[in-house]
Amino acid sequence: MSTPSEKYAVFRSDQEHPAVREFRALYDFKLDDFQLRACAALEDGHQVLVAAPTGSGKTLVGEFAVHLALQRGQKCFYTTPIKALSNQKYADLVSRYGADKVGLLTGDNSINSEAPIVVMTTEVLRNMLYAASSTLLGLSYVVMDEVHYLADRARGAVWEEVLIHLPDSVSVVSLSATVSNAEEFGDWLETVRGNTVVVLEEKRPVPLFQHVMVGKRLHDLFAGEAPTARVGAPSKSGNPAKANQVDLKDLVNPQLVRIARDDNRIFRDDSRKPRRRRDLPKGRPTRTHFTPYRSDVVEELDAGALLPAIYFIFSRKGCEDAMMQCLRSGLRLTKPSERDEIKRVLAERTADLPDEDLGVLGYHDFAEALSRGIAAHHAGLLSAFKEVVEELFARGLIKVVFATETLALGINMPARTVVLEKLSKWNGEAHVDITPGEYTQLTGRAGRRGIDVEGHAVVLWQPGFDPRAVAGLASTRTYPLRSSFSPSYNMAVNLVRQVGRTRARDMLELSFAQFQSDQAVVGLARQVQRNTEALEGYKESIDCHLGDFLEYAALRRRIGDRESSGSKARKQDRRVEAQESIEKLRIGDIIRIPAGRSAGWALVLDAGMRSEREGPRPTVLTLDRQVRKLSMIDFPTPVEAISTLRVPKKFNPRNPQQRRELAQVLRNRTDMLGEDGPPSRTRGRDVVTHADDPELQEMRAQLRAHPCHGCSDREDHARWAERYFRLDRENRDVQRKIEQRTNTIARQFDRVCQVLDALHYLDGDKTTEAGDRLSRIYTELDLVAAECLRQGVFDDLNVPELAACLAALVYEARSKDEPTSPRLPRGDVRQALERMGAIWRDLSALERDMRVDFLRSMDLGFCWPAFRWASGASLAEVLYESDLAAGDFVRWVKQLIDLTEQVADAAGDTALRRTARRVVEEIRRGVISYASMIE
Repeated sequence: MSTPSEKYAVFRSDQEHPAVREFRALYDFKLDDFQLRACAALEDGHQVLVAAPTGSGKTLVGEFAVHLALQRGQKCFYTTPIKALSNQKYADLVSRYGADKVGLLTGDNSINSEAPIVVMTTEVLRNMLYAASSTLLGLSYVVMDEVHYLADRARGAVWEEVLIHLPDSVSVVSLSATVSNAEEFGDWLETVRGNTVVVLEEKRPVPLFQHVMVGKRLHDLFAGEAPTARVGAPSKSGNPAKANQVDLKDLVNPQLVRIARDDNRIFRDDSRKPRRRRDLPKGRPTRTHFTPYRSDVVEELDAGALLPAIYFIFSRKGCEDAMMQCLRSGLRLTKPSERDEIKRVLAERTADLPDEDLGVLGYHDFAEALSRGIAAHHAGLLSAFKEVVEELFARGLIKVVFATETLALGINMPARTVVLEKLSKWNGEAHVDITPGEYTQLTGRAGRRGIDVEGHAVVLWQPGFDPRAVAGLASTRTYPLRSSFSPSYNMAVNLVRQVGRTRARDMLELSFAQFQSDQAVVGLARQVQRNTEALEGYKESIDCHLGDFLEYAALRRRIGDRESSGSKARKQDRRVEAQESIEKLRIGDIIRIPAGRSAGWALVLDAGMRSEREGPRPTVLTLDRQVRKLSMIDFPTPVEAISTLRVPKKFNPRNPQQRRELAQVLRNRTDMLGEDGPPSRTRGRDVVTHADDPELQEMRAQLRAHPCHGCSDREDHARWAERYFRLDRENRDVQRKIEQRTNTIARQFDRVCQVLDALHYLDGDKTTEAGDRLSRIYTELDLVAAECLRQGVFDDLNVPELAACLAALVYEARSKDEPTSPRLPRGDVRQALERMGAIWRDLSALERDMRVDFLRSMDLGFCWPAFRWASGASLAEVLYESDLAAGDFVRWVKQLIDLTEQVADAAGDTALRRTARRVVEEIRRGVISYASMIE
């Protein structure tokens, strides 16, 4: 029961924040303190950054911004990183406020776009800002959900563009996952957007318990209470164990440590070659701990009342295989009434899918798995199927979902348990361990607020498993937000066209990337200040009553440097001479090796190929019958052929008898030459010494004449002077680092503009006609597309041919192992692709000259599927010929539609525009048309 003081505090808050009071009344549960603080700050006119764990309810603050806009007769945009989230949020807001007040804008859909509340992807808002869309009129609030997505390497810059370019009159609500540098991000928002209140919530709404499944048995990861199960916010260090001065080895369940030790001891193998079981010695103990089967894991979770669960497998094929394994095992997790409801929802949501496509889409296995409460969810799955899975799982009808990590991104699908099959994943180039941030993001789905008392994270036992490493992942909460911002060609022309080059440069200096770089400069600047103070102290110790000792010490250093450089130059000259002499050797030359373990007489068997790094490497036969490959180390001085000896054509250096016979002939010949051989032409050359350097002699004379040369404390002063010079050099290095980190984004922007100037896309502070076309194209290969437009590469292509060529500008293979010579259409397409390749190579060369690197290579892997689909081929034919997953095919076609519409817009009133629009009409059919309706 609340105390009188608490009741009074609530009364005062309600009086000061009537909108929050009214909003709070809409919910049948009590709002958390962090939610109330964020809403109150927003009502007070502040901008807000909310950083809170997954499932804590931070989106409620975004919904308050919607409520506030409607109450005040203003407009609010709600942005999300992916279309699935936009659709989900659109449905939520429509159910609360009605379809007449809520709109949706994605790349595919435009529903009620002038409504007071519009849900959209972040890219749509960015494009609206650059186009100065009239839809922005009256905008007062923007909610940026999943704003931590600005760290994404491919798309993160869009979030910063929006935050920088939104009008000052717009209040921004930024919703982020828990990051360890939320205060730094808030400071940047304060700089860019003005008064910003940072609201941090680090306590999970539901405690999370960590487990490891060994075989069919579930073990607790921690000996006592898991750090994630504790009540209260974590420490500032980001590691609860470290904050309490507790070693992880003391936290980990000792039984798991013992299992890991025994398991590693049984199967330890120091050799690189793996052993087979039958090769193991008799009587050797066998493995008693194993990775459980996926169906067994689900059965154990079901038996322990730990379902529903999300089972993360970092492989699309693995997710599909897991679903099929559960089907084959006869696993059934649903009741008859649940099965009936699942079938009804599935039939309703997929009614518009063409019947002829159901078989190739794997519909029947998918439907059977759903009826049993089992599903797969990954990027290769058809969007309609993914939405069915998401809806049924949210309703508790699906009991286990096998998913890739994409499910962890924002989609509201909480579970009681999260299972991680492995702690490593393929990132497109190599298998890498997941980070603490990724572990927290994935396991953050466990524990449904208002439903579960506790959540559970389960990691499966694997060979070589280290429970301490898992405990470190589960305990560490240090995952900072790092900007991925860099100016692109499209961004540059849009900014210059709107505000001019100088103002655009200044605006880019406001990026979070530059802010973080400048923050690092602060520490370096402090170091410079400390070094400068120390240098002043050194000067006092160096002070000499006879004269300027720093001047004297600098002269001494110049003399030392001159002597050192002279020695290095002479050494280099000798090396060059030695290398040239070795290159002159021929087979049969008798030489005397001057140094190394093979020093002495030798016969050249092979002059050797010259290596850029190591120089020539001749092969020789020594008097002790050894065949050696020599290197420059063996020749500190030049070498010359003393005599020659014929080497038999059929001489085999691996034959001991032949080596012995040839070595004996060599010995007889060298005995005739004497111990040292005849006088060398290189012997007795004049050696250049310091005495031959007049400049060095002049500096030595100046040193002797300097007043400080006679100081009795000269050497003591000299030691302090050396310290001074070392610290001064270090200080200059730090200052150079500061210069390099300052204005880094602006320098990048300048180089981008240099590329655009060279290609005549910019003319001072204005864009040319070509620049205007580029401003309408939003793709990684934007400049390639714009150049193709300018050079007329697409002008004479028909519909399927244009689709094939544009596909090369959007597609990017998931794996580098995909075929490098994909199937291509014949005729004009190949010629056009060759011209596109030439344009890409020319632009890449220009980028190298300007020291930028934005244009990835074109990928022709989707040209044939796009050509066939635009030609009217069926889905079954295209998928069979391309080996693409249905969901991937749909996703790439939708991206192709986006680019084609941009090309049509940029082409102006030309035949190309009409062809591009026909491409969109031809490829937006069947399953693509259905996907566009629901996304």
